[in-house]
Order: sequence, then C-alpha cells, then structure tokens
Amino acid sequence: MVMNFNVAQKSQLDARELLLLDQEVKNRGKNMVIAYVLWYFLGIFGGHRFYTGRTGSAIALLILSLTGLGLFITFIWWVVDAFLLHQWIKDHNQAIEAQVLNEIQSHKAFTGNGML
Repeated sequence: MVMNFNVAQKSQLDARELLLLDQEVKNRGKNMVIAYVLWYFLGIFGGHRFYTGRTGSAIALLILSLTGLGLFITFIWWVVDAFLLHQWIKDHNQAIEAQVLNEIQSHKAFTGNGML
C-alpha cells in the first residue's frame, strides 16, 4: 500500500525533485549489500539485525550464540534471516521514500510555488 501511494506522489514531482528524492533515499536508507555482508559474516551474532534496527532480537541472537546449545538455534535463525533480510531492507527504504516524499510535498505547499 505504501508503494502505490509513493508511485502516485512521485508522478507529481519534476525531475529535480525526483533526483533529490533518490539521493535522500540513498543517504537515509539501508544498503542491501551491506546487510547481506553483515548477515554472512556476523549473522550468528545478530550483526544484520543491529543494522536493520531490530536490536531486541539482535541481542537475543548474541546471547544465544555465546552459549553452546544456543548456537544450533542461532544457526537456524541465521538461515531463515537470509530469506527475510531482502524484504526488511526493501520495506525500510520504502518507508524512507514515503517520508522524504512527504517532506518534499510539505515544502512545496509551504513555499506555494512548487519549486524547491
């Protein structure tokens, strides 16, 4: 639903505003490659979850991985996260895009002329 709303709002922007939107999403958003590198190398310790803002479960992963029995559980959790991580990053970046779109629209409404 957020994505459809974003598309409708983006269709009302000019080229300069679209460039601004793209740059802000890149600056504020999460990087898919970084997330998967963290997942691969530090996933057992919750590194990718810290990066995506899921600190509660990241701390649980960290504590479980420090125990011998919990290592088996974290391995299963690590494998499952490989399939979930892509959607987490995508959802986060769409939320950032919606936020920036609202900021651009608010600025246009405040200035009254539609120009940034």
